[in-house]
Amino acid sequence: MQSATSLPEAVSKAAGDTGDSAAIVWLDGQLLDANQAKISPFDHGLLTGDGVFETLVARDGEPFAHTRHHQRLQRSASRMGLETPEAALILEAMREVLRANELQHARIRVTVTGGQGPLGSARGHDGQTLLVAASPVPPIAEVAKVITVSYPRNERGALAGIKTTSYGENVVALYEAKARGCDEAIFGNIAGNLCEGTGTNIFVVREGQLFTPPLSAGCLAGVTRGIVLDLCRDLAIEVEESDLPLVALESVEEAFLTSTLRDVQPITEVNGAAVSQVPGPVTCRLAEAFAKLAGEKTDP
Repeated sequence: MQSATSLPEAVSKAAGDTGDSAAIVWLDGQLLDANQAKISPFDHGLLTGDGVFETLVARDGEPFAHTRHHQRLQRSASRMGLETPEAALILEAMREVLRANELQHARIRVTVTGGQGPLGSARGHDGQTLLVAASPVPPIAEVAKVITVSYPRNERGALAGIKTTSYGENVVALYEAKARGCDEAIFGNIAGNLCEGTGTNIFVVREGQLFTPPLSAGCLAGVTRGIVLDLCRDLAIEVEESDLPLVALESVEEAFLTSTLRDVQPITEVNGAAVSQVPGPVTCRLAEAFAKLAGEKTDP
């Protein structure tokens, strides 16, 4: 395989072949042209979804909140029985990918899989795969329309609350949302309570009180969710991490999504019904505080 440093025209040449993805990736210790980077057809992440990942955003060429993301990667990997690469290694790999692709504002994907394995559920013994890739941040709407989907998250499942490469359920739900002209799909859980979106956490205001589902509801411990909860404490905004029935989402005063790429995004419609305050005062305060924090710190 040829390294990126010997490919002075690789970025411009490969960009047309990889859609919106950057041309240079970091794979198992090497910077490589994306068209030359090879992962085994027997990689357990491909065959069984045996992997974990993180999506970060780069702001001014620096990965944002990278410590929080590594901590979550570590939690996910531990649950899956995978080893977590050192934080310093991943941070340098992300920076190298950003520099090689001349990206300042970018979406970064860090993926760890079980590596090459047999054609079955048993994991192999040939080491793990570590891939770091990046692409420009896609356009993000100022507000979101959401739907609720009929199939629930299993808050008692083995993968509840961790970020694995087994994302088929999210793909199906988001496809349904897009087909209905919406931006995100919201899951309830088996208990019938509000859980999360396909790639987001959710906050709602009812009767002046801010709520978000607790982690026991089966939702992911979102990095942006965690930062927003910290901001609530800083701003003396009372927030309850408590269960709400999924149907309650249709009668809230305010609602917003949080995620790495969306930051704090107001919800304007739920299942076709308008949310009464868009953006509401609580949403505005937190969105402004998050934007200020993100402009001041790279690793809050």
